[in-house]
Parts: sequence; structure tokens; C-alpha cells
Amino acid sequence: MSKKLFPLISVLLIAAFVLAACSAPAATETQAPQPPASEATQPPAAEATEPPAAGEETQPPAAEGETHIVLWHQWSGAYLEAIEEAFRKYEEEHPGVTIDLTVPEDVSNALNVAIPAGEGPDIIGWANDQIGTQALQGNIVPLGELGIDAAFLESTYAPAAVEGVQWDGDIWALPETIEGIALVANTDVVSPDYYPADESDFAGLLDAATRFQADTGKVLVCNQGFSSEDAYHVAPVFFGHGVPSYVDEDGNVYLNTPEAIEAAQWLKDISAVSLAENSYDICNAQLAEGGVGMWWTGPWAIAGLEETGVPYEILPMGRPFVGIKTLMITTNAVDRGNAEVALDIIKYFTSAEVQKELALINKTIPAATAALEDPEVAALPAVSGFGNAIKNGVPMSPSPYSGAQWVPVGRAAVSIYNGSAEPQAAMDEAQAAVEQAVADMQ
Repeated sequence: MSKKLFPLISVLLIAAFVLAACSAPAATETQAPQPPASEATQPPAAEATEPPAAGEETQPPAAEGETHIVLWHQWSGAYLEAIEEAFRKYEEEHPGVTIDLTVPEDVSNALNVAIPAGEGPDIIGWANDQIGTQALQGNIVPLGELGIDAAFLESTYAPAAVEGVQWDGDIWALPETIEGIALVANTDVVSPDYYPADESDFAGLLDAATRFQADTGKVLVCNQGFSSEDAYHVAPVFFGHGVPSYVDEDGNVYLNTPEAIEAAQWLKDISAVSLAENSYDICNAQLAEGGVGMWWTGPWAIAGLEETGVPYEILPMGRPFVGIKTLMITTNAVDRGNAEVALDIIKYFTSAEVQKELALINKTIPAATAALEDPEVAALPAVSGFGNAIKNGVPMSPSPYSGAQWVPVGRAAVSIYNGSAEPQAAMDEAQAAVEQAVADMQ
């Protein structure tokens, strides 16, 4: 399967990165943080290409009778290998169709440059919180225009997934997986004596972390959101303390409420018995090596843990953000006459058959109802464990206002955890930032 980036897109991406580096980050230009892969599992880098000469064709046309589909995505590492195989099978079953999987680092800026130029992808694999923004920018098309209706959605996918791909009266994507985070305990390192009583027992978790450090000299909980700007990974703390959402679909912001301040104080308190630095790689390594007892993470981490033989148990904690990973069809696909094939590809990939195979390998939670309820899938500890956590979660909204929350909340959490700001001041600043971003959208 081809991995090259077309020359013009390479140039456009470089231009986008330069522009981004020269301007201050805006809250409305961000997206839900993705779980980073370790260096050992990063997707291969794109090959270097020369800029196209004037008038040179930058995207080679498909041969007569062939269809070339470009899919931009954010899958990586061992998680990606099974996904690539699924697309290879589609190509084998559909001679004449080729699918080019590409990983832009700054997909938002890249799309906004490439799609108006007609050089964007046919399909975007992205989280559902981007639907409203991409629809307003004219980058994606409503699937109702291609024959997808509510009856198909409701008969094929889980209710949370169905809700998460609809916005402003239209269907904008098909859902592949549902995600949320929970505590993953290394059972060789931590015993049930240190487990919280239930998912709302934050005082108990703090007490357990204090006792665990005193008893073992080790850290109980690692969470990449503690010291990285990652509002997604700290969401269970805020929502678990009673914050209904960071910002709702009407643009109301809930970041300096009493519940939010209580959650922020908990972040300050847990920092005294936690690692100074938390990241995906650090948490992954520390759990495997026995340096921490629990990793607050999602289904994407399980395949790697099983490869290294870490014995684990999944414990719901707080109220996680429930994200829906989706596939969207772009306006470029329509302009190229590729929309029908692109739709067939995303229906195939999100089907129960394909998602069952991927769930058994990658330990993901399928959005397709038949795959989710399949006995083999339901028996997976990861699916049952994270599924229990997601039941109490807060669905991620496809509203454009979702884009306003990530940077302010992530920065506030880090400043509270590292002690550079007090909870009230940090949350007041985040409240003002999100409110301003929402006002700018209205």
C-alpha cells in the first residue's frame, strides 16, 4: 500500500507548519489530543519529494477504470498494522481501487490549504469533535446526499456513535470505534487494597496513592494529562467531580464552577504523590517496568501491554470523555467523482465484520453494534473493562465549540499540577479563554 505524500501536499504542509510556527496558538484551531505512539511504533516518515515544476501534474490521475483514494488518518504503530491489512483486503476484493494511507502531522492546517486547492484527501479519519468545524469550513460533505440515512445508522451502530456523527440536522461521518479512558492496573505491582472503592471515589484514590507511595516508594497513578496539555486525559477528573462538560453545544462554559475548582484542587493534591513528568511513553514504560501501579489510559494501549506480557485489570474511574473515531468524505472526493467508492470504503471499514477483526487484534471498542455484541469481542477484558468506564462517560460533542476547549483546559491542568498557578486562577483564565473563543465563533 502506497505511503507517499503527493509533492504539492508536501509543499502545502510545510507552508502550513511555517505559518503555524509564526503565530500564537488559538483555542479554536486545536483538536482532541491523540494518544501518541512511542518512537518504536511511530508510522514511517514520508519520503522527501521535490517541489513540482510549474504546470506539472501534482496528483497523478488514475488509469482508465481505476480509482485512487487518498485517506488521511492518525493511526500509528502496531495499532495501524491490522488497519492497513483491512484496507489491503478491500483492494484485493476491488481490483482497480487503490487506497493511499497518509499521516499529516498538522491535519487541520493541511486540510484548510489542500482542500480548496483540490489536493486534499478523499476520506478523513478523525475524531467526531471535528465534525462541526470541518462542515462549516466546507471540507466534508453530508452523507445524506450519498444515501446514508438515520435508519441505516440506527440499525448498524451503537447509540452513542449514532449521536456523535450527527450535527445540524445532517449525518457527516460513519463511526468506527468508541473510546474512553480508565485505570489500567499492573496486577503484579498493585493489589486491590489500593483500588478506589468506585469510579466516583477521588478522595479514596488520593488516599490510596499516598499509602502506596509510603508503602512501596512507587507512584500509584500515571496520566499523560497531568503534565502534558491534554484536556482529554484529565476529563475524568473534571467530569467525575460533577462538571457537566467543558463547553456545551450552546456555548456555555463550565470551567470555574465550584465543581471544576474542586477537581482542579484534586489535581494539585495528586501531584504531591505522582511523577513530575507524565507522558504516554513514560506511563507506558513505567507500568511495564513496575515503576507505577496504574496507567490512566485507553484501549489503544492494551495491544502493546499484552505484547510485553503485563498482567492487567481495568478499573473505571471518574467520567471519561467518550470519543468516537470516524471516517468523513471530503468535497474533493465529490469533485473527483470518487464519492461513491469512498462511501463504499467507509461502509466496509466500519462494518461489523471488519471491526470485529480489528477489535480482536487491537482491543478496540467497535461502534458497529453487531461487532460490539459478538461473543468473542464481548469476552475481551479490554472491551468489557473500557465499556464499563464508557457507560458513565460524557459523549464528545460534534459541535464547532468543541474546538475551543482543548488548549485552555490542557494548559490550566498542567499549570495546576506543576504548581505554577493556583486552581482558582488557572480555571478562571481557562474560563475566559474558552468564552472568548466561543464568542469569536458566534
